[in-house]
Amino acid sequence: MLKVEKRKLGRNAMMLVLAQDSEAAGVLNELDQLSWKHCQGKVGSMELQKIVAAIETAAKRNGVVESGLYREMHALYHATIEAVQGVTRGQVELGDLLRTVGLKFAVVRGNPYENPQEGEWIAVALYGTIGAPVRGLEHETIGLGINHI
Repeated sequence: MLKVEKRKLGRNAMMLVLAQDSEAAGVLNELDQLSWKHCQGKVGSMELQKIVAAIETAAKRNGVVESGLYREMHALYHATIEAVQGVTRGQVELGDLLRTVGLKFAVVRGNPYENPQEGEWIAVALYGTIGAPVRGLEHETIGLGINHI
């Protein structure tokens, strides 16, 4: 069984994105016990803006971030772009390079520090495939971004 760790925001986001359906319920339950906000989803595209939009929309709809607070949206954006850099190996381009992705994502928000004054942080984890826009010519990829709110 996957075990959530109280001080490991990025690890917990990665566990959630990698969890099989049977494991995800346990991870979600443990995140709820920590009072950490979270959401999950899927996105596939050759366009970076569609990936960012899908993650932002899911985070807003699930109450992970508040769209009216610039600092929250800004933190989510930077964590997302950092995760995409991992997926694309530093070249944050897809369609222009004839690459496409099919990704699962998880967003987790909480305070990973003992001192509550350190505030909340947000992690975006991505896992899936990247490759030429031809089925069967893709390979696995993964990315993680973490930012303070």
